Amino acid sequence: MLNSIIFILGGLIASSSIIIAKKPNAQELLDKLTPYQGWIGVVLTFWGVFGLINAFLSIGSISTGWWITLVASAACFVVGFILAYALISKYLLEKNDTAKVKGQVLRTKLMKYQIPAGIVLIILGVLNIII
Repeated sequence: MLNSIIFILGGLIASSSIIIAKKPNAQELLDKLTPYQGWIGVVLTFWGVFGLINAFLSIGSISTGWWITLVASAACFVVGFILAYALISKYLLEKNDTAKVKGQVLRTKLMKYQIPAGIVLIILGVLNIII
């Protein structure tokens, strides 16, 4: 259940531009979350890594739930990395210019997947609750 909640919340933050376009009054709520976006991204990144490791460790019990968790964990990692990049750059990549450039290149490549990954997270979070 906690996985599903984290997936849905991460998906809502990642696809916030679509939500705001359809519901302008949602802007106020999302503005309150903006200062915490980096830390939410860090949590999502680690949650995604943990989910991927856990999925591969339990590869012997492949089921629909396993596939949902695997795909949602991968999307969670992507969304988390994109949201947390500012913090990652500030605290981890600050002293190494090469790592900073490579991180920015990776972030640029992943940006086009932010909204689709957010939508996938929302859908898989709901499916995880149903199943």
